[in-house]
Amino acid sequence: MDTWMRLMANDGSIVFGRTENGYLHEYEGIDHPVPTGAVLSLRALTPIAPCAPGKVVALWNNFHALARKLEKPVPEHPLFLLKPAESVIGSGETIRRPAHYAGKIVFEGELGIVIGKRCRNASLEQAQAAIFGYTVVNDVTAAGLLTENPHFPQWCRAKGFDTFCCLGPAIVSGFDWRQARVVTLLDGVERQNYPLDDMVFSPAQQVSLISQDLTLEPGDVIACGTSLGVGSIGEGAMVSVTIEGIGTLANTLRSPLASEQSQTEDARVV
Repeated sequence: MDTWMRLMANDGSIVFGRTENGYLHEYEGIDHPVPTGAVLSLRALTPIAPCAPGKVVALWNNFHALARKLEKPVPEHPLFLLKPAESVIGSGETIRRPAHYAGKIVFEGELGIVIGKRCRNASLEQAQAAIFGYTVVNDVTAAGLLTENPHFPQWCRAKGFDTFCCLGPAIVSGFDWRQARVVTLLDGVERQNYPLDDMVFSPAQQVSLISQDLTLEPGDVIACGTSLGVGSIGEGAMVSVTIEGIGTLANTLRSPLASEQSQTEDARVV
């Protein structure tokens, strides 16, 4: 297995590469990574989200245990929504509550698939080859907005706010997801602990079937859906999602900064 990270240098530049023994071996590109020859100390770099997806495809009802609890039939095709690129943050960054929303915000610990090759109408074999690696996802939701309008479920709005897609801390290629579990802690208390082999659609099946509906580009992420134990996040609470072999993704929920609220109010006046 290889571990890949995306980090920021002191001058604001962003580097991507394979990590080994406290160093980053820099590469260019995620579709056909080419080593630059540069080797950088991780101590001089700040981790950010491990990739910059153009879109995040987020699945719903992709675990047998959750389908049974919800008394929903297992889908014949992945059920998904899209989260925008602007929703992505890395481990250690802050989840920001929308200034105009005071309702419940929930966490969903998940496995993330990182696409490495352009993928359209892919066979299972092509889909498997298009997977660059795997990461950890916290698919954050403003749950109160889902059914705010009785005529139109607002999945994309509820899940698409800035900072509502936490990714990280790394991408691991060659990862055996079948043997892994997702463990989610809320302020140190375990809330989720479920096996990934309970997925309805395997990662290769997800990539293949979703590629029949839309083109997947290098760097795009598929959030594989969550299972039992989803819960709400209180102000100042930390959510830590761990998949052994990939790492721990940790983020804290905060209300918007005063300056952000002021900017929002100014924009409304204009």
